[in-house]
Amino acid sequence: MRALITLIASMALLLTLISGIGTAFCRDLPEIRAEGVLRHLGIPYANFVTGSDDGMDVELIKGFAKQIGVRYEYVRSDWGTVVEDLLGRKISMVNGQAILSEDVPVRGDLVANGFTMLHWREQILDFSTPTFPSQIWLIARADSTIKPIKPTKVAKDIERVRTAIKGKKVLALPKTCLDPSLYKLEDAGAIVLNYNGKLNELAPALINRESETTILDFPDALIALEKWPGKIKIIGPLSPPQLMGVGFAKTSPRLREAFNKYLEETKHNGTYARLVKKYYPTASYYFPAFFKKML
Repeated sequence: MRALITLIASMALLLTLISGIGTAFCRDLPEIRAEGVLRHLGIPYANFVTGSDDGMDVELIKGFAKQIGVRYEYVRSDWGTVVEDLLGRKISMVNGQAILSEDVPVRGDLVANGFTMLHWREQILDFSTPTFPSQIWLIARADSTIKPIKPTKVAKDIERVRTAIKGKKVLALPKTCLDPSLYKLEDAGAIVLNYNGKLNELAPALINRESETTILDFPDALIALEKWPGKIKIIGPLSPPQLMGVGFAKTSPRLREAFNKYLEETKHNGTYARLVKKYYPTASYYFPAFFKKML
């Protein structure tokens, strides 16, 4: 009987060890330096991560990896799981609150892909110093009867755009910065169409007449305007100005501190300005105050 109990206990221990294989922990700067690699969680999006081993955030994180003396490694993720891949915990949303549940494998050390500082994300992870400005805009096909607003004050502009979407179909993407619940589109009378594809496919879907309008964030809208000139138009804002940054687990404060220091250096030595002009040459026209001291 004692031998059987011992065998069962040994098997239970073995199963525990096996189940833990692949489930890493959130590393901080000392562990990353010791292991010699920085894992960059990213999603191909706009010009932050192009999917071709470049992009503004890819170049920033490559430079950071070099700064701290480790090898850079890109780990592709998606919008539905990228925070889970960083924190190693399943996430569910309840009334706008992020709830952490069972453990999952940690796949990366930071998130950088035009990552918006949304309230629910700030509840469960830490952000770097802002890396880029953003805002949610309503975009329509060029032949839409909806007319662009004339900018005044942001709050007034948002209300005018909300009035314009009443009874209109609006493409959106849940669990991202384009989640329709964040901007209460249905409360404005919009017919929300939750898109099943990728974030950077919304503009093509609009052009292909899957909807009369869509919401896009500022950086992606810039890319869409450049890529499909004359096909779409900006109607106006549906949110106040937002900020983007690099996401870190709350258990990685030294890594975040080191990145913030590195980012500040890039602003002083011209690296940051070069990247903005390379990937978003017209960005400073829309948000001059953000870029004033950097470009």
